[in-house]
Amino acid sequence: MKTLQILAFAGLLSAAAPAAMASAWAQHSGACPHATTADIDRQFGRFSEAWATLDPDVVTALFSADPVLLPTVSNQPRTTPAGVRDYFVAFLKNRPVARIHTSTTEIDCRTASRVGTWTVTLTDPVTGAARDVNARYSFLYRFEDGDWKIDHLHSSMMPEPASAPAH
Repeated sequence: MKTLQILAFAGLLSAAAPAAMASAWAQHSGACPHATTADIDRQFGRFSEAWATLDPDVVTALFSADPVLLPTVSNQPRTTPAGVRDYFVAFLKNRPVARIHTSTTEIDCRTASRVGTWTVTLTDPVTGAARDVNARYSFLYRFEDGDWKIDHLHSSMMPEPASAPAH
């Protein structure tokens, strides 16, 4: 009877959605979740869409439980969800829009990185004047609670004008 129950349970498992099983297995067993470069690159789309909501809570929800945010337009590192939210309360008033120019993605077991260059367009909430900030970025992701979360985000302005030749 016990063998029959085990076989029936195994049959139920084999009929379940493979992606859901893989995610549950990875979350509870410490196994590596399957992720491709395209999966990690899509995280930027989620980030960009969150910026577009202008809601700091939506953006903050993309970060891990122990985030590090080293932002482009603030000297203060943010190392808690409350600190990340505080930054985005002010920053989102500038209606940021980012465009990726270069990107390199690396994936490990439960972490991934995407680094490169981008331009962030900020619009002054008072004057409506837009300005482009050319910057470098580093997104480090951690697989947490069944999802890829931003564990570390660093962005810094380019030290040379965009038209300067590379050395």
